[in-house]
Amino acid sequence: MKIAFLTAGGLAPCLAASIGALIKEYHAKEPDADLIGYLNGYRGLLLGHSIIFPENAFEHADTLLEYGGSPIGNSRVKLTNAENCVNNGYINEGENPIAVAADQLKKDGVDIIHTIGGDDTNTMAAELANYLENSGHNLTVVGLPKTVDNDVYPIARSLGADTAAEQSALFFENIANENTTSTRQLLIHEVMGRHCGWLTAATAKKYRERLSNKLFIDSMLITKDRWDVDAIYIPEEELDFESECVRLNKRMAEKDGVNIFLSEGAGVNAIIKEMEAKGEEVPRDAFGHVRLDEVNPGQWFAQQFKKKLNAEKVLVQKSGYFARSAAPNKYDVELITRSAALAAEQALAGASGVAGLDEDKNNEMSLIEFSRIKGGKPFDTSKEWYQQLLTEIENQI
Repeated sequence: MKIAFLTAGGLAPCLAASIGALIKEYHAKEPDADLIGYLNGYRGLLLGHSIIFPENAFEHADTLLEYGGSPIGNSRVKLTNAENCVNNGYINEGENPIAVAADQLKKDGVDIIHTIGGDDTNTMAAELANYLENSGHNLTVVGLPKTVDNDVYPIARSLGADTAAEQSALFFENIANENTTSTRQLLIHEVMGRHCGWLTAATAKKYRERLSNKLFIDSMLITKDRWDVDAIYIPEEELDFESECVRLNKRMAEKDGVNIFLSEGAGVNAIIKEMEAKGEEVPRDAFGHVRLDEVNPGQWFAQQFKKKLNAEKVLVQKSGYFARSAAPNKYDVELITRSAALAAEQALAGASGVAGLDEDKNNEMSLIEFSRIKGGKPFDTSKEWYQQLLTEIENQI
């Protein structure tokens, strides 16, 4: 039996660990299986670039649990976007990327492939599984759900998301000290989250939990309010800009600084409209997603608030690459281990799908049909912990 692994999309604190956890599962369940990894996601599959895992891979599995990133590399390749695949040299003109990928799997004699990625990765896996089934080839495809945004239906918690929130909070714990470099300083912490504000909200929550464990010296101006969060802006909530300016000006006068936690997807629609009105081209990737690094929401908000708040200094800091590249924390290692156990079990039984916590089944670990996997899940802002967080920030509790 031959089992293949493929990681795709952006990084998340679960990729290397997921491979390690799966290696351990197969060592116990199918010790004679051959293991390979396709290099740089679907790019490697299309080009036939792969590595053979050593026979003693099991001996290194626990080490992989301690690493961030992916040892076999990632890429953003859409198998249904033939034009993009041709332009990048992954396939020849007139070829079907799905067919090329399927033929490579047949050529390599792969029986099971594990795709570790977000909604784009796993919807591409579904396309691949359907093509192979219709062509009469017996191959099982089981995905693991990773995305720091935690925005995949019906996944209750994506692998790596908790770690990303924890690391983003740690990131701002240092950045917050910049408030001592000038008066009337505006700090904007830009957090990943294209359509979903969960990570921004969870980061703010974890950051404030860390603050609660710190000692402050009011008599020496090291006060909790100076380091606290003053605003959270996420895509799911409308921003009353003028009203916020009034509120934040008051906060600026009280504590000589303002700290904003901003989801990178907040305000993007307004930015796009502004760019299009100026005749500027909106940069997008192969999946049609706006390239947020190039649009730069944090800088846009900084410009809008600088004058309104009469800020003397504005600093925008992005925790994205810092957080998504981290090794998984204890919570995520446990979730990865559980997910890998089910993924291997179901794959060996010949069942395809995505192994994850299923919101449609009371958040139980289950094999979710590819047809139910979809991106763009919004954060439920009615969650009690989030509403309490907003109340505490408003009142600086």
